[in-house]
Amino acid sequence: MKGKLLTSALFLLASLSLASASVNPANMQEVTFPSGSDTAHGLLYLPGGSGPHPAVVIIHEWWGLNDWVKEQAQHFANEGYVALAVDLYRGKVATDADMAHELMRGLPQDRGVRDLTSDADWLAHRKDVDPHRIGAIGWCMGGGYAVQLAVADPNLRAVVINYGSLPTDKTALSQIHAAVLGNFGGLDRGITPDDVHAFDASMKALGQSVDLKIYPDAGHAFENPNNTTGYRAADAQDAQNRSHQFLAEQLHPVQR
Repeated sequence: MKGKLLTSALFLLASLSLASASVNPANMQEVTFPSGSDTAHGLLYLPGGSGPHPAVVIIHEWWGLNDWVKEQAQHFANEGYVALAVDLYRGKVATDADMAHELMRGLPQDRGVRDLTSDADWLAHRKDVDPHRIGAIGWCMGGGYAVQLAVADPNLRAVVINYGSLPTDKTALSQIHAAVLGNFGGLDRGITPDDVHAFDASMKALGQSVDLKIYPDAGHAFENPNNTTGYRAADAQDAQNRSHQFLAEQLHPVQR
């Protein structure tokens, strides 16, 4: 009986240790960096090896910097990137859709873009980052901010937009120097297929590098398994494969 109790205790302790490690992995650190006269925050995930590495700016959904976004950042670090998950809400994380809506409405777009450009600049000045191999990826609200970062930062090499709002002004689009990949839902009522086609046509008319895919049976936020009514596992896996392959081709991480 004592042996069984000891085994159970050790199993529980190991489980708690693994859970703790998954929440606060050894390669993650909280960081701050200047954003205008403010201080912005984020979580930095480091790959193995001394670098210099490519880097990816990870931009959260309207929920905030929650565990799912942290998992995405960890995946990129595992693949050889310095991954910085910026916290646009400065420590707040939504627990329901109403709160998420209020947090998103309360985020001034100019401050969000400023945080992101400051984020990318901070990464570019790290000794373990190659400043010529920096990209960005975002989902939902973060997808829209990802393309806004591409407009604002001519040094960004690649950007992935996952069902984020798309700019239409051709002057703004002409400022994008990054290669662009996008994943969208055909049933999304916020960012519609017509929006995606219009963005694609405008980008191609400007000679920009763009690769957009619409998943006909998917709605908004189809990549996040926490979206219990709209998650589509096969489409999500395909979109994630496209995103990781695209960034690997553009930024060339070194697998270790």
